[in-house]
Amino acid sequence: MLLDLNLPEWLTEIPPVTLDDESAMALALQLAERNIQEGGGPFAALILDAQGLLLSAGVNRVRPAGCSLMHAEMVAILLAQLRMHNHDLSGYGAQLYSTCAPCAMCWGALPWAGIKRLIWSADTQDAEQAGFDEGDKPVHWESALLRRGIQVRSGLLPIQGQELLRRYSDQDGAIY
Repeated sequence: MLLDLNLPEWLTEIPPVTLDDESAMALALQLAERNIQEGGGPFAALILDAQGLLLSAGVNRVRPAGCSLMHAEMVAILLAQLRMHNHDLSGYGAQLYSTCAPCAMCWGALPWAGIKRLIWSADTQDAEQAGFDEGDKPVHWESALLRRGIQVRSGLLPIQGQELLRRYSDQDGAIY
């Protein structure tokens, strides 16, 4: 069986660029907005190396792919691993930028993928208010990442992330 990620063409056209934190999050938010316009979910994620070079970009493809694993973070991790020909991204200082705090599934994948730094915009509560089930994460999930050597930065451009989720919810976007 051949795995077909069914990525939107507009996502594959993003050139490798070097970004700082705010520029990376702004790009992720733009990609999430575009994904909504194209009928997808309100989530996007980027993976940058330690110097800020864009390794991959992912958007939520759950509904188009018919696969619950296709969260934006998981797509970005998969694409970075394929690009680098390595299941462990820690040697690249991989930084994951997400438009929302990770759900339980994506949170669990971070250490195994070798993510060294996690940065997000909207919080779990924002996604839940929009109607999404984020799963059961430990109460101190951020501390658990820190213990595993993963740095965390919450609330980068939070208003933009919250507004994105609110607009999606107000448009009666599909909840999955």
